Amino acid sequence: MIDIPETYARAGRPVFSFEFFLPKAPEDLDAFVASVRALKDLAPDFVTLTYGAGGSARERTVEAAGRIQRETGLTTACHLTCVAHTRAELSAILDRLAALGIGHLVALRGDAPKDAAAGPTELAHAVELVRLARARGGFKLAVAAYPEKHPESPSPQEDLKRFVEKAAAGGDWAITQLFFDAADYFAFVSRARAAGVLAPIVPGVMPVTGYAQLKRFTALCGARIPAELDARLSSVQDDPAKVAAVGVDWAARQCRALLDGGAPGVHFYTLNRSSSTSQVLARLRRA
Repeated sequence: MIDIPETYARAGRPVFSFEFFLPKAPEDLDAFVASVRALKDLAPDFVTLTYGAGGSARERTVEAAGRIQRETGLTTACHLTCVAHTRAELSAILDRLAALGIGHLVALRGDAPKDAAAGPTELAHAVELVRLARARGGFKLAVAAYPEKHPESPSPQEDLKRFVEKAAAGGDWAITQLFFDAADYFAFVSRARAAGVLAPIVPGVMPVTGYAQLKRFTALCGARIPAELDARLSSVQDDPAKVAAVGVDWAARQCRALLDGGAPGVHFYTLNRSSSTSQVLARLRRA
């Protein structure tokens, strides 16, 4: 297993990572782990697994993270959210992750789960989870960054303040929310550096595979769709293959601009699919 922050510090090349989400049906877990294993051929430096905060998804996420790391050999950072959890529950989850050999976390606030069985929330913000995990020790921590600000934040300045707090509390590296214009990333990094953040800030990129899906995602997270991308996608929206081709082309050009501008790597939001991410990586590695 690798030390992720150390890899960013010493790799001397772009660091590539993939994000996956837990399948909803427990019976699909074996097939999901097999699909992650198949993606090992793309040689990501590490992978992350998003967290299901409600009901049985909590336990399944933790166990799945352990399985992915154990069965694929890929260093796995498990997302952990603090909503719908008590401090005692979070401490127990940290203990379980450590027992499974998971040494990296993506520490998030999370959204309130719809599951009625979800418990009370004792930690209201991600920075509190970062402090809890850092006080326990034994984990390297990623935190979230928002180049276009968090949708609930009243202003970019307030959003930056929250990011600086998370980094100061113990964030070893940061992963951004998806965005589609490299200029937004570089502007955010510049402001973060001016505010004293030294940790690697890794751009999160999602190759578009569906136009309607893109509209849903951006409505939720507040990301802007550049006019050029929107026009290209809308003109082919009824042809899934052409939409995916536009998505690959845009993501490859976006990633090249990010890497040429000094980004330490790219974190791909794979949506549990390999084709588009594979094509983007192939273009980047040929360049």
